Amino acid sequence: MRGHLLRIFGLGFGLAVVIGGVVGSGIMRNPSVVAAGFPNAAWILLAWLGGGLFVAIDAMPTVELGAAIPLAGGPIAIITRAVGPRSGFLIGWADWCQLTVSTGFITVAFGEYVHRLGLMPGLTTGQIAIALVLACGLVNWIGARAGGESQNIGTALKAVGLVVLVGALFFAHGGSAEPGPPPPAFSWVAAAVALRAIYGAYGGWQAAIYFSEEVDAPERNVARATFMGIALIATLYLLVNAAVLHVLPIGALTHSTLAAADAAKVVLGDASSAIVTALAILCVATLANIQIMELSRTTFAMARGGFLPPRLAVVSQSGTPRAALMTGLVAIGLIILAADSVKGQLYEILLDLYAPFVMIILLSFSLAAIRLRRTEPDLPRPWKMPLFPLPALLSVALNLILLALFLVSDWKTGIWSAALLACAMPLYWLGKVRWKEKAAPG
Repeated sequence: MRGHLLRIFGLGFGLAVVIGGVVGSGIMRNPSVVAAGFPNAAWILLAWLGGGLFVAIDAMPTVELGAAIPLAGGPIAIITRAVGPRSGFLIGWADWCQLTVSTGFITVAFGEYVHRLGLMPGLTTGQIAIALVLACGLVNWIGARAGGESQNIGTALKAVGLVVLVGALFFAHGGSAEPGPPPPAFSWVAAAVALRAIYGAYGGWQAAIYFSEEVDAPERNVARATFMGIALIATLYLLVNAAVLHVLPIGALTHSTLAAADAAKVVLGDASSAIVTALAILCVATLANIQIMELSRTTFAMARGGFLPPRLAVVSQSGTPRAALMTGLVAIGLIILAADSVKGQLYEILLDLYAPFVMIILLSFSLAAIRLRRTEPDLPRPWKMPLFPLPALLSVALNLILLALFLVSDWKTGIWSAALLACAMPLYWLGKVRWKEKAAPG
């Protein structure tokens, strides 16, 4: 089979990829950052709730486009339709880069968590990370259904684990936390950092659009999965923060690097470290799996559009674009090897390299939604954003501000990101000359 994916996923899978693509280390680490910016329990909960509401608004342009243009690969197909192939490939390349680099570092974190449990001491963190990449690759090689089911199961276990942790923090008997230092005074700088941490913790909510071509009734289920997923994530985040605040005073919370683990230690004792680390391992593993699935679909879409070798647009009978999957696994492996062996300055550069790409991609979605309303007013839009163009304009403003803040605060990494993004142009012309005419039909 060539150029066609299988429409075998339902709403449950859509929810699994949204929740599984968002819930990870952010909710484990970021409560302390948010508490430092909003040193009051009510403010903290309102900030997390506000973050969820804003992400829902930020999602509106993307959902409108994803439901109207249900093609695999997410950004590249949508931006190509709205602006043209050159811009589409540029955004697709940015998406491919951010997925590759971030998956590399997610899996390295997996290796660190495994070592924290005392497992596989004879392997480096990078070797353990590569083992996770290969395991996820094997599951997805078997078929799209196997990859989807593994994501459904992993996300369900992750959600149950977090709910159990919340219940333990609220109801388990144990010691009480030390009063700790007094809460810090409010400052606008700390509040801005806290808002950025919240926004980052919600990152990944757009996962459903990568599978628009494989989800039943995408005109309905892309919107349902995205907004229901965001609502469930916001609820889970509020519960986790409320539970942590139930155990830790705000002054102690602001000095915690892993708030959930510190709170669990108070009520569960020394055994809590292993429990929370095991939960973190599960969170990271499911996140790695969904990103590898997204990366294979992005590579597939780029090849189907004629930007990469046609071989990468071939789909197996089981619904997996296997050549695209293997290409992604190799790229991720190279990133892991670099992170595991070099460390130092290169490690830090690679760690932050993908950050501006996410902002550029979300910015492009909002601009594309505005443009398509003008250029294709008759395009069927099963889900239309309310109060157009206000949600799109708010999304544009936020992502421009975040991009500017990133470039000002870390301009050296911004230069590396710009250089990597610039590599799209020779690749685009190469594809236009060598592969465009051989592209599989859309």
